[in-house]
Amino acid sequence: MKILVIGGGGREHALVWKLNQSAHVEKIFCAPGNPGISEMAECVPIAVNQVDQLAEYAESRKMDLTVVGPEEPLVLGVVDEFKKRGLKIYGPDRQSAKLEGSKAYAKSVMKRFGIPTARYEEFTDFEDALGYLRVQGAPIVIKADGLAAGKGVTVAETQQEAEAALDDALRQGIFGEAGQKVVIEEFLEGEEMTILAFVDGETVLPLVPSQDHKPIFDGDRGPNTGGMGAYSPVPHLEQWLTEIQRLILKPLAKGLAESGQPYRGLLYTGLMLNESGPKVVEFNVRFGDPEAQVVLPLLENDLVEILSASCEGRLNEVELEWKKEASVCVIAAAPGYPGPPTKGLAIELPEFLEDGTQIFHAGTRIQENTLVTSGGRVFGVTAQARDVEQARNRVYQLMENIKFRGMQFRSDIGAKAL
Repeated sequence: MKILVIGGGGREHALVWKLNQSAHVEKIFCAPGNPGISEMAECVPIAVNQVDQLAEYAESRKMDLTVVGPEEPLVLGVVDEFKKRGLKIYGPDRQSAKLEGSKAYAKSVMKRFGIPTARYEEFTDFEDALGYLRVQGAPIVIKADGLAAGKGVTVAETQQEAEAALDDALRQGIFGEAGQKVVIEEFLEGEEMTILAFVDGETVLPLVPSQDHKPIFDGDRGPNTGGMGAYSPVPHLEQWLTEIQRLILKPLAKGLAESGQPYRGLLYTGLMLNESGPKVVEFNVRFGDPEAQVVLPLLENDLVEILSASCEGRLNEVELEWKKEASVCVIAAAPGYPGPPTKGLAIELPEFLEDGTQIFHAGTRIQENTLVTSGGRVFGVTAQARDVEQARNRVYQLMENIKFRGMQFRSDIGAKAL
């Protein structure tokens, strides 16, 4: 099979790495890819939002399967365009992708199907939003309705922070169209967990759970990022899995299927867990980043077979198998992140990697024959071992051999499991 992967970050590197292990694969192409991906796939200079060009390329090169990494092309309708041309593609269509493309739409779906989530209101007018905010008080969560590259959510601990977030979105327009509407949500306390699941209509196959670490600094302090690391499994929270399936995943899949909009693709459910039970923080419509980097190395199955079965409506025939190991991923970020990162910094990497360790490229490029930083999150550094503690030890040993000026990373990824 010839496979096209759309995207160029750490998640896509992990997908290419996993797909490359399949006996069914003849060759992998990746648009646009990155230097790490180029070691396993042919990189194609097409941006993720160039939907027509991606479809034309897949058609002209007779791709047997396309796998979509990031949310932007899904929200733009890349799956609809490919299917219109009779091309096999894994991911949800434009309507289903609204679960991530619009926070307000996702909330309305949860309300319709009785899925537990935080109380909320939506606003397009600054004064109306401000009035509501002053009644509710802080802590509170402000979310830009549309896609804002992981930067549209403010967990405001003070009234001042919350008002500044509203001002940024509704008056200053810093998120553009994505921030013309905001969702104001009650603040939920507890522990976060992510469940990724393969979904094909009413069939839902959850992957092993993981826990992401969004704030930039140790101890969950500082501004939110796209994710500073993750680990899997999450032993101290696994008692919730049956309830999550019963209260959230099954009702969502069943409800969407019965309303004539079946969900087909990878569903990401971000959860908050406390004594009142699981509540949905957000739905995303693709593999998480960095969750994919910790979960995919634990998957025993052939990923090509799972995705093909899902595209063909045979997901109910698949049984997922997992390594009896733990996996930890630590993000190496550029100085300045989560604000504007410093680009063009020369990088040193170890010459050899031990089995059970991976360095997934996220924000790198080649400049004058030198590997340099080109984004905020530069690498997802990952290791597997018998348990979380040993996987943490391995990953932090590996971090010592990665060098670029001003590199920042959290030293407490996975500590909650211990």
